[in-house]
Amino acid sequence: MKTKDLRLLGVPDGEPMQHAQDFIRRYMAEGHEGRRLGEEIFQIVADPSGYFQDPLRAPLARSVYRPAYTPRAELAPWRQWGDDLEADAVRQMANSCALPVAVAGALMSDAHPGYGLPIGGVLATENAVIPYAVGVDIACRMKLTVYDRKAGVIAGQRDRLANIIESETRFGIGCTFKDRRNHDVMDDDWSVSPVTRRLRDKAWTQLGTSGSGNHFVEFGAFTVTDDELGFPPGEYLALLSHSGSRGTGAMVCDTYSKRAMARRSNLPKELKHLAWLTLDEEDGQEYWNAMNLMGRYAAANHELIHKHIAKKVGARVMLDIENHHNFAWKEEHVVNGRKRELIVHRKGATPAGKGVLGIIPGSMATPGFVVRGKGKPESLNSASHGAGRVMSRSKALQTFTWSGTKKLLAERGVELLSSGLDEVPGVYKDIHSVMSAQTDLVEVLGRFDPKIVKMCPPGERAED
Repeated sequence: MKTKDLRLLGVPDGEPMQHAQDFIRRYMAEGHEGRRLGEEIFQIVADPSGYFQDPLRAPLARSVYRPAYTPRAELAPWRQWGDDLEADAVRQMANSCALPVAVAGALMSDAHPGYGLPIGGVLATENAVIPYAVGVDIACRMKLTVYDRKAGVIAGQRDRLANIIESETRFGIGCTFKDRRNHDVMDDDWSVSPVTRRLRDKAWTQLGTSGSGNHFVEFGAFTVTDDELGFPPGEYLALLSHSGSRGTGAMVCDTYSKRAMARRSNLPKELKHLAWLTLDEEDGQEYWNAMNLMGRYAAANHELIHKHIAKKVGARVMLDIENHHNFAWKEEHVVNGRKRELIVHRKGATPAGKGVLGIIPGSMATPGFVVRGKGKPESLNSASHGAGRVMSRSKALQTFTWSGTKKLLAERGVELLSSGLDEVPGVYKDIHSVMSAQTDLVEVLGRFDPKIVKMCPPGERAED
């Protein structure tokens, strides 16, 4: 029986289609009549719950089962940081807490609307993962390295440092290095999902590269006023990068979000992009394993960028900090007085458990900060991942000019190697306001001021 025939019988693509093929093989191997196959599959699809106890038919029945959507009596508890958040972002957070699988939520001070869960949204669920609550750019992250060089070298070595960034980075959709870079992550098991198995070679060609949109690599001055980070107070040369899991991560999100939406097709329109997969389902396990692989792959991209640039700079790395967002973690949290293992989604939000170090950047012309988490339970141990946008990319192109932007950058002492006009400083919130709204979530340990900035050249579709 062909795939098109199974579709006509109501079998959805993805995991159900695989189970349908397995059912056919087992059905025939047990000696059943082939002429009854169509009727058998039709009956399973029509009433899957009636076959849950049937050893032969249960795997297919469970994969095609579509549980009814039952609205919650009340929203899962959630809290927001910041008083001037966009109404659409707040509404999306409330919608997320209306899910039957939602346990608790939080909305960070850099929040703005996204798909399903808002950017800056944190959502804890029980035994369920939501692909769109993780996001398209799975495991996007920040990485900072601080060198044993004073920041004063930037002024005298601008051309050299700019050339190092140009030679050791690649930006944009489909970008690659001429000579493929290597990392142990390519020895991981890429067969955890059909998507990662199929795209392994493509991912390898893009290893060590950066995406488009708000992704960047930049040299800057890192300032510390005490010795809590393990070296004397002062201003140091540092490198900060922001990127994720490239096209492979995006395809993982696209594939499993479609499967989740097909499985939860009865969700209301406003919850469509919040469709989930349980970790008891094959698709849920595949997505979970692929997401974690994309986390290791994204980390490898940053590791290679920083490794190659440090070698060209010829400096020793004194501090190495990395934190990521657009991910889901298994964590224990106390809810209603009881400790529970939950799946915590942080879409454009970062972990800020007690003592956890992280980086919260501003824009190409405003500072970023190294922070230490305070472990606030109400935030699900989270903090913002950056400044957050105040306008869409299309509005930015209508609002700003390069002449005005270049004047601002010159005033701030920033050299911009390349970027789109939709990433200029004015499209972002005031980073100082964002930070002041989360003083109960993190404490600042150091400040990074961008000086030489590289982003994807204009004209490319954003990956963030």
